[in-house]
Amino acid sequence: MRIAFRVHGAVQGVGYRRFAAREAQALGLAGWVRNEADGSVAGEAEGPEAALAAFRARLAQGPAFAAVGRLDWDGLDVRSSLPHPFEIYR
Repeated sequence: MRIAFRVHGAVQGVGYRRFAAREAQALGLAGWVRNEADGSVAGEAEGPEAALAAFRARLAQGPAFAAVGRLDWDGLDVRSSLPHPFEIYR
């Protein structure tokens, strides 16, 4: 299963990308994460449904200094490969 996510709120400058990558790697997910110009953090992840559900819960919580306002989460019907292990894009 593959998803796209976007996290809104106070999520840049607080280690959110590092947090997301660490959590995804711990769950064995492939994918990437990056900061967006609008202040959000976006990415894609791929893996088993149970691992993605756990990842979603962790993204909604965020790291200690983040304030997640909204988490957009969309399933994708894409058959290309994602980076594994999970990467941080600049």
